[in-house]
Amino acid sequence: MMDTRDCACGQTAVRDEAARWFVRLQEPAVDALEHRRFEAWLAEHPQHVDEFQLLQGLWTAADLLPAKRLQALCETPPSRQRRPFVRYAVAASVLTVALGLGLFSGLNHPATYTAEFSTALGERQHVALPDGSIIDLNSRCRVQVRFEKDRRGIELKEGEAMFSVEHDTRRPFVVETGNGQVTVTGTRFDVRRDLTQTRVAVEQGTVKVQGHDAPDNEFISLTAGLGTHIDAHGQVAAAYAVNPHELTAWRSGKLVFNNASLAEVAAEVSRYREKPLTVGNDKVGNLRLTSVFKSDNTDALLKALPSILPVAVRTLSDGSQEIISR
Repeated sequence: MMDTRDCACGQTAVRDEAARWFVRLQEPAVDALEHRRFEAWLAEHPQHVDEFQLLQGLWTAADLLPAKRLQALCETPPSRQRRPFVRYAVAASVLTVALGLGLFSGLNHPATYTAEFSTALGERQHVALPDGSIIDLNSRCRVQVRFEKDRRGIELKEGEAMFSVEHDTRRPFVVETGNGQVTVTGTRFDVRRDLTQTRVAVEQGTVKVQGHDAPDNEFISLTAGLGTHIDAHGQVAAAYAVNPHELTAWRSGKLVFNNASLAEVAAEVSRYREKPLTVGNDKVGNLRLTSVFKSDNTDALLKALPSILPVAVRTLSDGSQEIISR
């Protein structure tokens, strides 16, 4: 049966829906539930992603038009009914003019672009950049974006993000984390910045990982299925095998532990809780766990632990919790 999105009326409906999401996400306060609904809508069909990315590109491209011309495009004749989504009308007008003048390639114009995105506890966010690249932000994440003529720069200030980068050999895509950087021209990889190290895992393509102040010829090259980490001194570890799908399971709201130590489990779970989770001692911390839990219900994990391992969970006076021997 043919998908109605493939016909003209269906494409128009998707475009209008993308416009509604675009306008909604411009508001200063968008809660986690709304972001989850948006992510679910994007995942329904590739055309949803395409239309939303096009709209973001058009909105950025509006800066390429003279102010008076843009103002004229915004004006609606009295005889017509005014659309409720003015911003989309402007973007659609920009597209019409760009097509008419043969300037559609202006969407790929390497104009300067800056923005900052962040997520709160338990929140995830899907961000489409003007070049077509995508950033998926995990809980408690903050990124600064700055695109320039010859460089697409990202600073991961804290947290974890998945980058799906559009190929562009003219402008490398560089993710900086304080103790090092990851450089690509087009690929798919995950970067996590913790207090003491940065972890990099590659799902697709090739990336170049360098410590801070490292010369251009000093780097570790990673391909799909490989990872590394950069310590606090900017030293990059040799490449090692990773499971990118397990490491990025957070994108679907899951925590996957495969023979992980309880110390590692506690550190990961703490990212999704108001108060940290700790282990009582090294003996407890060295116990191993293999299981899958929901990132938005870490209480279920704590309730299940005593039935899986010889441990108990106690609540401390400051409200944090600790895993101890039973």
